Amino acid sequence: MKKIICILSGLMFAQFGLLAQALGTIKGEIRDAENQALINANIALMKAKDSTVVKISTTDLDGKFDLENIKNGQYLLSISSIGLKKYFSNTLIINDLEKNITLPTIKMESDITGLNTVTVTAKKQYIERKLDRTIINVDALISNAGATTWDVLGTSPGVRTDENGDIALKGKAGVMIFIDDKPTYLGGEALMNYLKSLPSGTIDKIELMTNPPAKYDAAGSSGVINIKTKRNQIRGFNGGVTLSYGQGRYAKSNNSLNLNYRNGKFNFFSNIGGNYNTGFNELNIERRFFKADGSSRGAFEQFSDIRRENYGGNAKIGVDFYANKTTTFGAVLTGMLRPSSKKTLNTGNLFNDKRVADSILVADNKDNNRFKNGGLNLNFKRQIDTLGTELTIDADYIKYANKTDQLFANQTLRGDKTLKYADDLIGDLPSDIDIYTLKSDFTKPFKNGVKLETGLKLSQIRTNNEADYQTKINNVTKPNYELSNTFIYKENINAAYLNGSKEWQKLSMQAGLRLENTLSKGNQLGNIEKPDSAFNRSYTNLFPTLYFGYKLDTLDHHVLGLNYGKRINRPIFEDLNPFVSPLDKLTFYGGNPFLRPEFSHYIEISHTYKGFLTTSLSYSDTKDMFAETIEIVGINYFSRPGNIGQNITKSINVSTTFNPIKKWTATLYAEFTNQIYKGKIYTENLDVNSNFGYISLNNQFQLGKGWSGEIGGFYQTDVPSAQLVLLSRGQLNAGVQKKILQNKGSLKFSMRDILYTFINSGKINFIQNAEGSWTNKLDSRVATLSFSYNFSKGTQTKNNRKTGSADEEKQRVKNQ
Repeated sequence: MKKIICILSGLMFAQFGLLAQALGTIKGEIRDAENQALINANIALMKAKDSTVVKISTTDLDGKFDLENIKNGQYLLSISSIGLKKYFSNTLIINDLEKNITLPTIKMESDITGLNTVTVTAKKQYIERKLDRTIINVDALISNAGATTWDVLGTSPGVRTDENGDIALKGKAGVMIFIDDKPTYLGGEALMNYLKSLPSGTIDKIELMTNPPAKYDAAGSSGVINIKTKRNQIRGFNGGVTLSYGQGRYAKSNNSLNLNYRNGKFNFFSNIGGNYNTGFNELNIERRFFKADGSSRGAFEQFSDIRRENYGGNAKIGVDFYANKTTTFGAVLTGMLRPSSKKTLNTGNLFNDKRVADSILVADNKDNNRFKNGGLNLNFKRQIDTLGTELTIDADYIKYANKTDQLFANQTLRGDKTLKYADDLIGDLPSDIDIYTLKSDFTKPFKNGVKLETGLKLSQIRTNNEADYQTKINNVTKPNYELSNTFIYKENINAAYLNGSKEWQKLSMQAGLRLENTLSKGNQLGNIEKPDSAFNRSYTNLFPTLYFGYKLDTLDHHVLGLNYGKRINRPIFEDLNPFVSPLDKLTFYGGNPFLRPEFSHYIEISHTYKGFLTTSLSYSDTKDMFAETIEIVGINYFSRPGNIGQNITKSINVSTTFNPIKKWTATLYAEFTNQIYKGKIYTENLDVNSNFGYISLNNQFQLGKGWSGEIGGFYQTDVPSAQLVLLSRGQLNAGVQKKILQNKGSLKFSMRDILYTFINSGKINFIQNAEGSWTNKLDSRVATLSFSYNFSKGTQTKNNRKTGSADEEKQRVKNQ
């Protein structure tokens, strides 16, 4: 830690020693006719002599804009927004004596008569970069239309997903997923299913933060991915609808409706999504067993034919009440209902050392799942002065309820396929999670450009998981006490943070410190055959974050960035649950109540050339890393999470957006990563030092007359992950779009995974006297036709609605 601080301090002072003239900035704040902050207003900076556009931007959620890297000269500022009269500034002069201009608050005038003639033609870039995050604009890609949020996430530059719900960012696992600055509280397969239930039409952008600021929970050893949903900001009644139909081997449909109504002091909003998804998995697993001398002891080969069907409905409904110009109260209701079914036919062949089939295991499994989620957020916001001093308070209650009914019909056949043994395993698995959070944030900007932020957060979580299994043999049903149990888990996290930032002509700096205290209790109640057990843990940690940005030359051709952070990754709630759940007679999955949180240090240095080419070097060191571990006892296969040791990740990333020719925009992202794992897994010493690469390229074409096209994809080499190796895979996507209905609507046709190369396969290593491999084919090649339409009537206005105080905890729920 001391070495890292010394390195950061040395680099900071070295940067201060570099003397060069900075380019200029123009900042301002815009309000509408009713003095509300104006969101997403179009800003254009033009040369005064010939009105040539130099820069284009939009206002943020506070109605503010910041134009940077402006050369000396005379300029005009143009501001436009639907339903408001266009604004032109007086001549603005940037020279050596006046580099930074802060304009007085600009108040726009209403222009109701112009509503029907305004056409918005600005197109968002696919990737935007900020000091502490990278932003992916979802609608910028045609192939994202009609997809799910999970699909969009998996093709975002630098993000890697797999069929188990695991997510990696820039080559490193341990990502926390937030939605509208609130964690999902889900993990693993439950998180994947949740994001598959969210149509991409409800999503505005995805923020990738490898080192989030202190305002965010310190959870997530590789950072935070924040998914921002769409918000309508126009006064009156307005909204948008997206309808889609996709066809792979099976049908799929993802649809969304966004509505907003603002009148007087009230703003009502809703975001509703629904989907129908059928799919398949064709899973092949092979396990090979060896004697002590290395000769074959036998093998087990299994094929699982899995059919999935689910319906998803989700809604967000809320209201803002503007008590006066500075005070806003709000309430938000969220909910999701997701019934699903899964039918799995497992056929396993058990071979002896002579490769002769000893027995055949057949399992006809049926899972019916009912997952529902509800939440209430109450929020308050107070603007204290014109500088931007602000107080916000959020209170949240979130409830998850999951009910899974299982029926496993197992048969054991002899080598000649005659019946040897048969039984039915019947499972009733209800689980409930209750989460309460209270958060307060205070922001204080100063006239000298310093900005301070501080806040407190309290959270309380309670989970109750039950597993009631019964075994039925020859029509006689008996309780299965080996698999049945009840697990109760409670956790309190108390946090406080302080964050400060400052911008100079050449240097920008942000520093933060977060304190988190965690108290947790777990209790496995046991049954008449198994004793109960309990654990208690308490720990307090500090998490610093630092960011630096420095402009090396007057033309802004070279900009350096440096950031450092310490983070924690707590186990998801289900991973602490000691239950053992069977897949078949030889395959079992379970939790680990003895899991410890992992801690990581992260440092990144970046260089940006002329605003379009960014290269970064990153290094992270994780202690007590936990991951899926595989143990084979006899011929039984056990999968459970465990703390395996140390993980060191070193990565170089390159990203750029450029125009090879006019009307062709290309976005390229590439990374090369070295992974080192050291530790122990059961009887085996873990020692891995491997490299892997990833590259993605997206090409967008403006074809004229409302037509546009897109083709892109990605490829990754073999990826090591402790005991597992994910083998190489890739994906090619393409699409075409036509603007219709006076540019208010669009028709899109796209196809994902055209070459059907997104196949998950891998190897299992470091098992005593055994090894394994798998291949999992999904319904990933899908053609989608979608229609979207946006309508609006009124003038834009600020939406002060907060998204809530529920942070890291929501990420850590896992259901079936």
